[in-house]
Amino acid sequence: MMLIFPVLSQAQETKAKEEVRISAQRDSTVTISDSLTTSSTKLIPNPIKTDTLKKKPSLLTDVVAYKAEDYMRLSPSENRMYLYDQAQITYGDMVITAGLIILDNKKNEVYAFGIPDSLGNYSQTPIFTQAQNTVRPDSIRFNFKSKKALVYNSKTEEGAFKVKGEITKRENDSVYFMQNVKFTTSENEEDPDYYFFARRIKFVPKKKIVTGLVNMYIADVPTPLGLPFGYFPLTEEETSGFIIPSFGQSNNRGYSLQNGGYYFAISDYVDLLALGDYYTNGSYGLRLESSYALRYKFRGNLSFRYENLLNSERGFPDFSQSSVYNLRWSHSQDTKSSPSSRFSASVNLGSSNYYQESVNQTNTANFLNNTLSSSVSYSKTFQGEPQVNVSVAATHTQNSNTGAINMTLPTVQGSMSRIYPLAPKLGAKKGLIENINFQYNFRGENRIQTFDSLFFKPEMFRDANYGAQHSIPLSTNFKLLNYLSVSANANYEENWVFKTFDRSYDQVNRKVVIDTIDGFDSYRTYNFSTGIGTTIYGMMNFGKDKKIQAIRHVMRPSISYNINPGFDQYYDQYEIIDDLDPSKNQLVDYTRFQGSLYGAPGQLYSSSIGLSISNTLEAKVRDKDSTAVEAKKIKLLNNFSVSTAYNLATDSLRLSPVSMRGSIPIVQDKLDINVGANLDIYALDNNNRRVNKLNINNGGSLFRMTSANVSFGYSLSSKDFELGEENKDKSENETYRNGGRPDDLFGKSPGLDGDFYDKKDEDPDAKKKEKKEWYNYKIPWDLRLAYTMTYNNNARQNEISSHSIMFSGDLEIAPKWVVGGSSGFDIKDGGFTYTQLRFQRDLDSWRLSFNWVPFSDRSSWFFFIGIKSSVLSDIKYDKRREPDRNL
Repeated sequence: MMLIFPVLSQAQETKAKEEVRISAQRDSTVTISDSLTTSSTKLIPNPIKTDTLKKKPSLLTDVVAYKAEDYMRLSPSENRMYLYDQAQITYGDMVITAGLIILDNKKNEVYAFGIPDSLGNYSQTPIFTQAQNTVRPDSIRFNFKSKKALVYNSKTEEGAFKVKGEITKRENDSVYFMQNVKFTTSENEEDPDYYFFARRIKFVPKKKIVTGLVNMYIADVPTPLGLPFGYFPLTEEETSGFIIPSFGQSNNRGYSLQNGGYYFAISDYVDLLALGDYYTNGSYGLRLESSYALRYKFRGNLSFRYENLLNSERGFPDFSQSSVYNLRWSHSQDTKSSPSSRFSASVNLGSSNYYQESVNQTNTANFLNNTLSSSVSYSKTFQGEPQVNVSVAATHTQNSNTGAINMTLPTVQGSMSRIYPLAPKLGAKKGLIENINFQYNFRGENRIQTFDSLFFKPEMFRDANYGAQHSIPLSTNFKLLNYLSVSANANYEENWVFKTFDRSYDQVNRKVVIDTIDGFDSYRTYNFSTGIGTTIYGMMNFGKDKKIQAIRHVMRPSISYNINPGFDQYYDQYEIIDDLDPSKNQLVDYTRFQGSLYGAPGQLYSSSIGLSISNTLEAKVRDKDSTAVEAKKIKLLNNFSVSTAYNLATDSLRLSPVSMRGSIPIVQDKLDINVGANLDIYALDNNNRRVNKLNINNGGSLFRMTSANVSFGYSLSSKDFELGEENKDKSENETYRNGGRPDDLFGKSPGLDGDFYDKKDEDPDAKKKEKKEWYNYKIPWDLRLAYTMTYNNNARQNEISSHSIMFSGDLEIAPKWVVGGSSGFDIKDGGFTYTQLRFQRDLDSWRLSFNWVPFSDRSSWFFFIGIKSSVLSDIKYDKRREPDRNL
């Protein structure tokens, strides 16, 4: 039942007086209208005087509503209202529910208590809610007039904190003072595995907790960890603040403080993280990281890392110094923000030896990456007929082993959509003539080749090579005899370059002299190709009652013809003179475009026929699920192709090596073995050069295998053997963003919070699903394998050039214990690759992890234990041993 009426008798009297006063005001003027004598209206004042006393303000500013499940009893003698069982009182935005609520009209107070249940247990304890703040105490005393409250044994949850205090005084709706308080991030607030105890605190919901003397307890045992005062921010918004560094020690650089700094919450759209490292031998490091985002527009992040590394001490014979840096930038644009234009960036550049020398990075496997690559591009589409696409891009590729850098600053590309000049205005295009189309493409670029030691120095730009390329492809396609698809293509290219190279022979020094000629030059090329192909289906049915119901064979044979004219008009000659024997003088053909931006035009005429056939073998089998209606389709052979070419323009070595490629599915959608081989019918001479003689006529077999490779990757887990389970998608990791593998075969590295694996504590739904048993009747595990083998026999080597297997896996030996490892074995040379062992223990509110590289020149270990919650992530202990490296 629900009743709504004022509580206090004084309020009733005040309301009655108010009604009388309003009625008196209404009677204070009288309106008279005399239609017989005049049409005007007169106002005659009422001689009765009104009450001039000021109204006494009401004690309640809002209606009080209350209800109870069992009974509501009004005691006139005590001037109290008693609400029993599932009682609730609502006053403005304040709601109190409890087993027993007492409203004292005389004192303007409300009291709330729990009640005993049928077993005598204290139940229906009060719940005090105001706005979004909720307190669960044993009892409450609240004053309507002062809006202050006393709360006993209160329990509240604010962000990640769970706060429990013996006595709480509510000063107003935003400030609470508490006595003998325990606060923790543990899920078990009744028996937390750790908590902080403070005798007095000031609690401001959504903002902060300020304490006096605070002491840390672990398993109800006090620890020497304490502070004379404490400040714990509770804001749900990002705020600026200090980041406490971690302590470390290195044999080469002494003691260190790592990853300390400051976080700047600049705005809702951009932030900045500044971290630094310092070592007692003088080494230091700096990291700046920023993330930015504008909803429905774009998002990205920027990172710069610099390290000045000193090895040993100054004055020692083994002292050395080096500086390394790395710059990364990632930017992506929302496709809906501008459908006709797009800007994107993926930058990773810096010192070639950064990942090898860096002593503070977030992923230990980065040192195995051999390539750094970057791309910044902007593209714009101009709608119309024809449609025009324009893009501007800058690219960068860097080999970390050699230090070689290839850059384009910039590359400008333009293209026009295909135009069908002879197509009908209505209906589909048919036949050879109507499908004739052409297109225009433009590409201009400034290409730079340099080394990281000259990066962005004046010497870097001296050898820049720039030019432009125009191409007009012309093509058509049509059906022949309904089953054959025919295509014909012609292509015209014009290349503009601004740097060519003239060659001559220096007889005195007996060497070829190359002179660089700056200035505009150009050459033009063209070619023609055509092809015909079809698709052949073969089916063998065994019956629907069979386990294998049918097998289908799909063949796609094709024949192509290519012709490339020789452009010898762009070639000249120089003579190599032999003073001792003039008969040995040689004329050497060369072109001034050799070494230019787009290479040299072909000198020799070529005309060749290409042959290829692709095969796919599929089977239809009865599904193991008896409820399935349709049969299951599986692939037995996937895209197995055989191809070669026959050169009509030469008198020898006309047949190119036969190329074979394909994949064999072993486990559907899980394991495909990729195979490839090259077979040559020609023999080799004593100098291991191809000669115009069949290998079978030279005492060998019909084909000579010149190269072959086999590879596969396989990933499986315990979920593969559980019905109804699906594998979880893996996001890109730090190694992949730095140009490495998307998996963890190169190893994992913990972040600053010591975590190797998914952070379940950040996902409340995952917490609810997580089982709390202390044993596993199912042991979750996962395993990843990568195998590769390469065979080489181009010049009678007859050797396996590379042969290795890599593996990585994790095993959950208990619900809170995970062990894992990553390694590999070089089967050819007989040695283990980079090996890492991982151990992680979930300690409810804490995380413990250990990472160990047991051997190699990068042997190291890292130990971490700390609180999982982000608000207390600085409460941790970590210790690491860095690998001993030579700079």
